[in-house]
Amino acid sequence: MSRPYQQRRAYATAKKLWPELDVICASNPLGLDDYVRSIGDTNKVISMLVGDTQRVRVYADRGFAVAQHIPTSVSAAYERLAAAGFTSRLIAPERPTGAGR
Repeated sequence: MSRPYQQRRAYATAKKLWPELDVICASNPLGLDDYVRSIGDTNKVISMLVGDTQRVRVYADRGFAVAQHIPTSVSAAYERLAAAGFTSRLIAPERPTGAGR
């Protein structure tokens, strides 16, 4: 069980540690609007999504997880949101200078 936005990273980490296992990730089915309401802070949720998207790539690069395909549209959204300041959950040194949301 994991948060909905962490399933890809949890899967990639488990496959790195136990490649022979059939890994299944699950979370409570919850739409984005409902998830944002449950957290109560839109900026925090967007920052969490941006941070976890970065970790899917960075953790694979560092050998913590298997590499995964990240669609061009997801990469572009990540770049736009990070440039817009949703950086509080990014791993340094990739965090742009300035205050993060």
